[in-house]
Amino acid sequence: MSFRILLLEDDEEIGEFVAQGLREEGFVVEHAADGHAGSHAITTSAWDLVILDWWLPGPDGFTLLRQFREAGKTTPVLFLTARDAVAQRVEGLNGGADDYLCKPFAYEELLARVQSLLRRPSVLAGSELRHHDIVLDPATNRAERAGKPLGLTARELALLLFMMRHPGEVLSRTRLYEQVWEEEYDGMSNTLEVHVMELRKKLEAHGARLIHTVRGRGYMLGDPADPEGV
Repeated sequence: MSFRILLLEDDEEIGEFVAQGLREEGFVVEHAADGHAGSHAITTSAWDLVILDWWLPGPDGFTLLRQFREAGKTTPVLFLTARDAVAQRVEGLNGGADDYLCKPFAYEELLARVQSLLRRPSVLAGSELRHHDIVLDPATNRAERAGKPLGLTARELALLLFMMRHPGEVLSRTRLYEQVWEEEYDGMSNTLEVHVMELRKKLEAHGARLIHTVRGRGYMLGDPADPEGV
């Protein structure tokens, strides 16, 4: 189940530990270490869950939470607070957090809280993505075009999912490697190109081309009329 999680945690060691653990569970995780980067990530991308630390450089966690809810976002938020900060926990819940976890915490408990929040009907109901005649449901790993199942591999599914989260956006090879393969792009491998080619074949068996190559920049999931190589 390729749910997207935004982790806002300024402690590098904690952040990397949690991000790696969640990725090993199959989640797509983006980690931001300060309030400015967090604010940008929250407002420019769609997320299934936000894990939000109170103490962040720049805008703090509560400020981001308040802005997030004032913008009408209903994405579940798991708030991280210090164990003795009762007032923060209350303020966070009153400000729109769905749950909180006190530091220090056991990873197993955090994972259980994450899984519980993602099982909420409101999350699952909103998880289905559509782009033209493509339908992808991360909750069931169902992908189809024009009503026909696509039979995607796990990597192809993850690649299509990320593109459908960012329609009309030029996605660089580096970004795709980091988000789908969770590793740095070395500039030499043609793994991405091979997977894009196979994904295109399966999609174009049922309709016009939607994944376009943007020369020198990367790939874009666009409209059938988009010219190749814009």
